[in-house]
Amino acid sequence: MTSNDTRYMRRALTLARKGIGRTAPNPAVGCVIVREGRVVGEGWHQKAGTPHAEIHALAQAGEQANGADLYVTLEPCSHYGKTPPCSEALIRAGVRRVVAGMVDPFAEVSGKGLAQLRRAGIEVAVGLLETECRELNKGFVKYVKCGLPYVIYKSAMTLDGNIATVTGNSRWVSSEKSRRFVHHLRDVCDAVMVGVDTILMDNPQLTVRHVRGRSPLRVIVDTHLRTPESVNVLTGPLAKKTIIATCETNPRVHRRYELQGATVMVCDEFDGRVSMEDLLRKLARFGIQTILLEGGSRLAGDMLRNHLIDECIFFYAPKVVGNGFAPFNLPGIETMDSAIRMEIKQVGMSGPDVVVHARPEVPCSPD
Repeated sequence: MTSNDTRYMRRALTLARKGIGRTAPNPAVGCVIVREGRVVGEGWHQKAGTPHAEIHALAQAGEQANGADLYVTLEPCSHYGKTPPCSEALIRAGVRRVVAGMVDPFAEVSGKGLAQLRRAGIEVAVGLLETECRELNKGFVKYVKCGLPYVIYKSAMTLDGNIATVTGNSRWVSSEKSRRFVHHLRDVCDAVMVGVDTILMDNPQLTVRHVRGRSPLRVIVDTHLRTPESVNVLTGPLAKKTIIATCETNPRVHRRYELQGATVMVCDEFDGRVSMEDLLRKLARFGIQTILLEGGSRLAGDMLRNHLIDECIFFYAPKVVGNGFAPFNLPGIETMDSAIRMEIKQVGMSGPDVVVHARPEVPCSPD
């Protein structure tokens, strides 16, 4: 690989990021076509069921794709899904060389697309900027390998570790810049999830407002259907993109929410509450690859203890409130030896707030 190869793959990654949060259940993919040192075609996958990144780039390149080098963040597909195989399109276009960032983990494709290109006489290289390419599609990778969405837990807290005061007041813990950051996270995730206690206490909208973007699906975990019909997430058009996950099986009770446009998802029960693993598997079958978990503390604690959280983003505001509420409710941990250990991946600033990115040391995602 040359420095130019790396430069073109970085450009493909930049293109792919335009599709994050828009392509599920497909991956986000970017593609660049280069001939004689000049970019002649670019593309990215924009939405499931529409042409893939390679097809957009080939359309832009036209006849100049013949004899060109193609850089793509993920192995070209080789099967018939909602669209024809990209590998066959590359062969027909006469591409000379294909550089892929990573092998597609999807079993129907994995390695087959690259093998088909090699059989056609196309030079193939794989693994350039693979770490970045895998990070780009961490939701897709977990989705196809485990049948579960990738879960990011977000929490804003004071320096002494409280998400709210002793009275439950939490507006606002973090800065305006940090809140914009969270709205960006909502924009690039397929769903945002909270427990019913958060709905009852804060009545959030769970939409994207502080940045330009689209609002994700909303998931309310409500074992006994305590969500009032008057809350924001069930008002007007918001209800149509809201799922209420419950163990309540009475169809007459469900009907109240369904008449407002919401979806009621009945899940298995575990320890007297919604089984989060069952819910996550149902959401994966619903096409959800990435979830932003925003609370509350009991739900977050339950998911962390059961290894269902992949990544945490903690916003620490320069404030101290003393007694309050912790981000995780984890009963039973009495010694430091029993603590759930985290690996800190990155530390930065968001306005006056410190931002810590961490992952549990016991992973729930495939490598």
